Amino acid sequence: MTDSSLLLSYLPENTRKGLKMADSRWQSLREKTATIPTVIKETHEPIGTVDTDIVICGGTLGILIAATLQQQGWKVTVIERGILRGREQEWNISRQELEVFLDLNLLSEPELETAIATEYNPARVGFHQGYELWVKDILNIGIDPIFLLETLKNKFLQAGGKLLENTPFTSATIHPNGVSINNNGTIFKTRLLIDGMGHFSPIVQQAREGQKPDGVCLVVGSCAQGYPNNETGDLIYSFTPILHQCQYFWEAFPAREGRTTYLFTYVDADSDRFSLEFFMEEYLRLLPEYQRIELNQLNFKRFLFGFFPAYRQSPIKMPWNRILPIGDSAGGQSPVSFGGFGAMVRHLKRLTVGIDEALKVDTLDGKALQLLQPYQPNISVTWLFQKTMSVGINQKVSPNQINDLMSGVFRVMDRLGEDVLNPFLQDVIQFPALMKTLPLVNPLLVLPILPQVGLNPLLDWMVHYVNLAFYTGLYPLGKLGEPLIKKLSPQQQYYYHRWLDAWKYGSGGDYHISQ
Repeated sequence: MTDSSLLLSYLPENTRKGLKMADSRWQSLREKTATIPTVIKETHEPIGTVDTDIVICGGTLGILIAATLQQQGWKVTVIERGILRGREQEWNISRQELEVFLDLNLLSEPELETAIATEYNPARVGFHQGYELWVKDILNIGIDPIFLLETLKNKFLQAGGKLLENTPFTSATIHPNGVSINNNGTIFKTRLLIDGMGHFSPIVQQAREGQKPDGVCLVVGSCAQGYPNNETGDLIYSFTPILHQCQYFWEAFPAREGRTTYLFTYVDADSDRFSLEFFMEEYLRLLPEYQRIELNQLNFKRFLFGFFPAYRQSPIKMPWNRILPIGDSAGGQSPVSFGGFGAMVRHLKRLTVGIDEALKVDTLDGKALQLLQPYQPNISVTWLFQKTMSVGINQKVSPNQINDLMSGVFRVMDRLGEDVLNPFLQDVIQFPALMKTLPLVNPLLVLPILPQVGLNPLLDWMVHYVNLAFYTGLYPLGKLGEPLIKKLSPQQQYYYHRWLDAWKYGSGGDYHISQ
């Protein structure tokens, strides 16, 4: 048996099949061979009487917003292609981010505590032959998705919501006054269609017209029992130089069924990039060195794998009226993150308030809805960070160049303190923190990165950096004008509130340090 076959023999047969299916999709993305679906059409004919105010396609994260809107009195229908049930693998988040579930009356305090499956401290950040530090209370909470989604589903149904499971989305027609959704002959008529179907939503695929992603995060991992030390975690850790034209990063944390370990990397979608199966082999090859334990000493509970595309032009601007993407469908999360739960929770209250107001004033055209997923310079500036952590397929760079830069940056942020370090680790970039950090990073670490990054991305980043400063100043000024908006029309008030949200979230003004 070859080394490759020996390593992959640890994977159950159904995992290997799933891995091959994911690889097929990853290959079609790299080679642009996927068929672009046509699932949205438009007509000038009125829709007639609608059945519901909102239809949400995709319930895994859609149920979060469905439950809040239903409790506020809107008629909401959720359609889910399978059974609406959380996965077994925990979702990681920081405790203060969970307060929104209490604010929106989605969970009681006892329910929230029950939803927390694991909690650990501290977590490590470290880089090969470089700097290492430990932090507390950052992404150290593991939420039980099964309990969370089941609880929210029951509350949604108790409030009068309608859930249609085993009902995949097939097509929809946009009318001047609504949307008709055709699911194999069953018609749903609604005022607003919310797309929560994720990165590979057919609606998003049609809107993007086969565009290649500008960056991809590849992820493989497992949850296993048998680790002798399982009290701490790693947020981002590397112990190797650049391999196969990419830098390997690791994440690890205690889980209810053992210990979860991820291997992830940032790449472009070049057709010559390696497969997920190869990446899984690398994971199994390096895991013993990373966790200091042999594979045969571990009892694997499950394996995890996937890829997360990211686009510079995000969040996506839908070319139609009455369709709002949320979560991974919108593509509004940072290109250096993977998994949309944290981003969805962060924006849950903003989206709920905004959708409620849009429905009340009947402002559901494309321009108005785009303001619910606005440009955020604090997300856009992270494209440069993603670029510095990736290597082109034919680029020649020093083997430890990325590790050296990361070490230098985190050394500075650690010295500047929690106000700078903690938001950054939670994917919230703030102008004051960035302004403090950049001048202190050793120029000798930055200069070698410039040819790797390229001139255009650097110029693009400077525009977002200036906008980040601009938004940081606009938000407090906008707050001063709030008493005057009562003189505006309801539609004008809607636009004012959305711009205020954009300045707040786009500058990281929604973030606060937990006490």
